Amino acid sequence: MPGEKKRFVIIGGGPGGTSCATHAARLGADVTLIEKDLIGGAAHLLDCIPSKAMIATGGAMSMMKGAEAMGLAKVDVQLDFDALRDRIVSIEDQLEESVTSLLASQSVRLIEGTGRLTGSHTVVAEPNDGSDPIELEADVIVLSTGSRPRIPDWAPIDGERVLTTRHAYPPPELPEHLVVIGSGVTGVEFVHMFNSFGSEVTLIVSRQQVLPGKDPEVAAALEQSFLDRGVRLFMGARAESIDVEGSQVTVRCDDGRSAVGSHALLAIGSIPNSEALGLDEAGVEHEWGYVKVDHNNLSSQPHIYAAGDLSGKLPLSSVATTQGRKIAQHAMGLHAGPHRHLDYDKAASAIFTDPEIADVGLAEADAFSEGRKIRVTKVPFSVSAKALINNDSRGFVKIVSDPATGVVLGGSIVGRHAAELISVLALAVTAGLTVTDLVESLFVHPALAEVLGEAAE
Repeated sequence: MPGEKKRFVIIGGGPGGTSCATHAARLGADVTLIEKDLIGGAAHLLDCIPSKAMIATGGAMSMMKGAEAMGLAKVDVQLDFDALRDRIVSIEDQLEESVTSLLASQSVRLIEGTGRLTGSHTVVAEPNDGSDPIELEADVIVLSTGSRPRIPDWAPIDGERVLTTRHAYPPPELPEHLVVIGSGVTGVEFVHMFNSFGSEVTLIVSRQQVLPGKDPEVAAALEQSFLDRGVRLFMGARAESIDVEGSQVTVRCDDGRSAVGSHALLAIGSIPNSEALGLDEAGVEHEWGYVKVDHNNLSSQPHIYAAGDLSGKLPLSSVATTQGRKIAQHAMGLHAGPHRHLDYDKAASAIFTDPEIADVGLAEADAFSEGRKIRVTKVPFSVSAKALINNDSRGFVKIVSDPATGVVLGGSIVGRHAAELISVLALAVTAGLTVTDLVESLFVHPALAEVLGEAAE
């Protein structure tokens, strides 16, 4: 029943775990959270937040270098690498302190250490300080241990010349020439980031477009932007070895080509942190290290849940946070009746390149491959007065809708502030709004959002 006192044990203090902890505590649960590294999550605070901080710094540099186009005197701007490092640490510290304070305010018990299932209702915590293990009994167990970068056998990671994402926020030194392996979301953000800092960049693209799985028109816009900025693209090349000789790194590809730089960075996905969780001991079904969950994020055990990257769903902090809230509500009995389940197909996502890229819902290419009838409208930002004022009219808004009902099914945005603008389309997709609803909305003028209404016409 709602409000029933239950003992929650949560292993992993990332966005999913902390969200679940605070919501469960507010609903009257007795909550213990076990985290070995950072409250707030290593993937969040050591990957997501630092990368966006670095991208923001690069964006500020680019804006200042373009001061003449805004009617200002030319500005000579240089990167202060030490100041950038201090800025990142400061942001991380503030966010961790904020989350820790929130947990304390909700009377969540925090154990700094590792957690492991020893049975279907039991967890043992190994404190970081070496003190005796703590045995915990739980009515509800939530697993949210996140993931870590995938490292193939042929990659000699040393944290100096050959890096994973965890070594690069920021790296030990600014690369003279960075070879990025992997053209997914993380890879292209690194390309943009270090190119904006002044590094030469080569991107190894294993397929025939960057951002595999994304709208080809969106991918093409980003590829052109990279080429215009001097980025070298190795299309259709799969890295298979890395050699380090002094200050030179050579990445060899399966098609015979080689990319030579001062540093190499691996961005080819992640693997779940599940091998030491005791999943088998607790009878929790898993596949490839990911916990198999249902629409309530329940595992094969009716009281053990998984959230975040470990659940094998979309690896987004926003998704993990929502999963944590939903888990707390379900475990405390609030979802006994009809309610809205998470629809991962309607999750908005963004890529913080220049220009920014964001999308939500049904993609045009996917609709055609499925044989669905859709209406696609596209308007460039060059028609926007605000884009001209900003001296940046690159990109476009594309809306996918149902031709019979006008319901907005999805959309893509390429351009400045795309990550913010996509929220309007995300709301439309989630709420089942129509293109008419967008057209009749009275947007601010001048504003980039006006293009959303024009694309809906």
